[in-house]
Amino acid sequence: MFGCLVAGRLVQTDVQQVASDKFVFNLPDYENINHVVVFMLGTVPFPAGMGGAVYFSYPDLSGAPVWQLLGFITNEKPSAIFKISGLKSGVGGEHPFGMMAVPQIPSVAQVGVSIEPLAQLTQQTPVASATVCTVDSFTQFTQKMLDNLYNFTASYAVSQAQMTPNPSEMFIPASVILKWYENYQRRMAQNPNFWKT
Repeated sequence: MFGCLVAGRLVQTDVQQVASDKFVFNLPDYENINHVVVFMLGTVPFPAGMGGAVYFSYPDLSGAPVWQLLGFITNEKPSAIFKISGLKSGVGGEHPFGMMAVPQIPSVAQVGVSIEPLAQLTQQTPVASATVCTVDSFTQFTQKMLDNLYNFTASYAVSQAQMTPNPSEMFIPASVILKWYENYQRRMAQNPNFWKT
């Protein structure tokens, strides 16, 4: 019913069913995993009104599993990507795998899928750092570039009284850079591909 993908590895479909409504994938060498994708194979849909809460577990210093909610998948949203690299030092919360004796191997993390009612899934709060940014990398780069340009030019700002006359050098008012910065941000928000035209 489910698949799991870690970048640079083969797709895993070797899910272990640990209860009638709970499934677990083992992720060896979890220290080198940044993101994980959990998806439905498309062969068996969730029952009506149900979805899958996705959890991540890794052994803490004592070897006990620490489970954290990543998010969920549904028939309408059959796959999701989660960032797990920042979760390794976190603290787990209440979860349906807590009372189960799911075998845990040191240095092996686990991704669990718990089939739960959709109404319950939408009320749960995933770990904030697990959510993958939805802004594409070009938009992120552009925003960082705009911030850097404005901060760089602002660091050279001087008042007219502080200026030393130099006939061979041109000066641009800081207000002009700020206006360009705001216009560019507005246009990127409206259409990230506006620069292609």
